[in-house]
Amino acid sequence: MKNIKPLAFAIIATLPLTSFAASSSSSKIPDWKLAEATEVWSPVPPVVTANENTPPSDAIVLFDGKSLSQWQAVEGGDAKWSVQNGSFTVVPKTGDIKTKESFCDVQLHVEWATPTKVTGDDGKELTSQARNNSGIFLQEQYEVQVLDSYNNKTYSNGQAGSIYKQHIPLVNPTRAPGVWQTYDIIFTAPKFSDDKKLISPSRATVLLNGVLVQNNVEIQGATGWIGKPVYTAHGCAPLRLQDHGNPVSFRNIWIRKL
Repeated sequence: MKNIKPLAFAIIATLPLTSFAASSSSSKIPDWKLAEATEVWSPVPPVVTANENTPPSDAIVLFDGKSLSQWQAVEGGDAKWSVQNGSFTVVPKTGDIKTKESFCDVQLHVEWATPTKVTGDDGKELTSQARNNSGIFLQEQYEVQVLDSYNNKTYSNGQAGSIYKQHIPLVNPTRAPGVWQTYDIIFTAPKFSDDKKLISPSRATVLLNGVLVQNNVEIQGATGWIGKPVYTAHGCAPLRLQDHGNPVSFRNIWIRKL
């Protein structure tokens, strides 16, 4: 280090401390300038109108309360379920119905109601899976259960709010028979390689009547009544509603591609 002459020390000593403070302050980068480094201005999200009690402006309305024009029988031809008073109802033994359009990742809104009649033709109470059953099959394969689970004991991974035979719902927020209920479902489709091997499984988040019942769960394969679920490679596919022999009703169905 070079020797500093006594005169230099004397000059420094006579300078006010505020001079150093001013010099240090003037060299500091303003906070607003530092904040700019983490601001991202593009892309700009598209505007979606989301008014209360109406589908988002970018949603595909699958049932407008008037007709099943967006649906067809699983084997082809017209959907044979009945439409009246702004909703449609399963006509038992006419078969499942599915959308004419296919979907991959989606946000789905479905409202449904089970009948107030909870007895069979013989007058005996319907119980467990016989208590007004249906189902929502994403990509025709992965079922979110529809069932009267109000004071109705059944196996936990088969009640309303379950990913059927795979995931038990976190809670049971179902309403009484005849009262409209709501599913809001976020579904991520499975991905397959060119040689038809599974790359990533499907996942689902489900809210039943506004209450979280499935939290981003991993779906283990196609829904089956017997045996373990397995995956078979497929692409985008229709949404399917089940005819389980009970007159379950649906309304206000819309879907958003993600």
